[in-house]
Amino acid sequence: MAGRGYGKTRIGAEWVIDQVQNYGRRRIALVAETVSDARDVMVEGESGILAYSPPWFKPIYEPSKRRLTWPNGARATTYTAEKPDQLRGPQHDAAWVDELAKWQFAKEAWDQLLFGLRSGNNPRAVITTTPRPIPLIKELIGDPLCRTTRGSTRENEANLARQFLEAILKKYQGTRLGRQELEAEILDDAPGSLWKRERLERLREAKPPGFVRIVVAIDPSVSSDSAEAETGIVAAGLGTDGLGYVLADASLERPTPEQWGSESIATYRKLKADRIIGEANNGGDLVEANIRAVDKNVSFKKVHAARGKQARAEPISSLYEQGRIKHVGMFPLLEDQMCQWEPGVSTWSPNRVDALVWALTELMLEGKEPGKLLIVNRRE
Repeated sequence: MAGRGYGKTRIGAEWVIDQVQNYGRRRIALVAETVSDARDVMVEGESGILAYSPPWFKPIYEPSKRRLTWPNGARATTYTAEKPDQLRGPQHDAAWVDELAKWQFAKEAWDQLLFGLRSGNNPRAVITTTPRPIPLIKELIGDPLCRTTRGSTRENEANLARQFLEAILKKYQGTRLGRQELEAEILDDAPGSLWKRERLERLREAKPPGFVRIVVAIDPSVSSDSAEAETGIVAAGLGTDGLGYVLADASLERPTPEQWGSESIATYRKLKADRIIGEANNGGDLVEANIRAVDKNVSFKKVHAARGKQARAEPISSLYEQGRIKHVGMFPLLEDQMCQWEPGVSTWSPNRVDALVWALTELMLEGKEPGKLLIVNRRE
């Protein structure tokens, strides 16, 4: 577990090469959050396996087969944690797991990997990740079979751009986010946060019902120049059972207006949503204009923040406490904000949380009396 820029990817890549070259590993699993992460970071990245394999022991990479083959016959196969069942069946004697703490289906994918880690006399896995306080990470740290090493971003100062290091230390050093992302500390929930991880874990749903409505909400970043410029893009649905379901967090860090507009439309189309909800206080009519520049026919609703963030968020937090909101999968960055943002204390803007609140307000509270439960006729 180490901070951003510490060199985790290179450590993982060189571990795999060493295991194949010197320890007789024959079947290795390379598991990343997405297909592109496995290819672009673990295999072909500037700190990946191909970059650090010696010329006399360089594997052949076949992207179409998701396979690396070394001169001695050893093979590594790439997998995506988005499809845990990919790992059901194959056997391995070693595995490299990258950024486990941000996987959407972390527990499911990890369990399937362990069931297949059964070849050879001493199967092993290495996990390279920036930590987050998800239950699986805490479980692994406490497992006597697991060894944990830690490192901070500053330990790799000699290999990082000076401007990058100065900027992130100035902005994040000493903050909760900095302690997590730079110092690799595992942080529990902020004392005054409106949400708690333990409750979120109990509200996960793998197989939601049908939906009455689905909306995509945007909390826009008007400029990409600011270091705090993050656009929240969160999709949620109203189930036929009357419950709310968080379906996607497509938020972007420091996007251009064109990028967040395109991503919002892509999420809208992918989920076959009914409407896009846009927070207009900062962007005014720019938000709608930006969306319609991508798709002029999209259903769009402009909303205005007449109340502060805390006043808007508290009714949604209450719905979580009543068990009326569920998360379909895990959304690490969104859930980090939910459990680390303290109203009246935090000085940063929780854009993902704002988008979440707008989406669930539209589905669960708009036009309804406070405290009333929405009843849906299933036959309709």
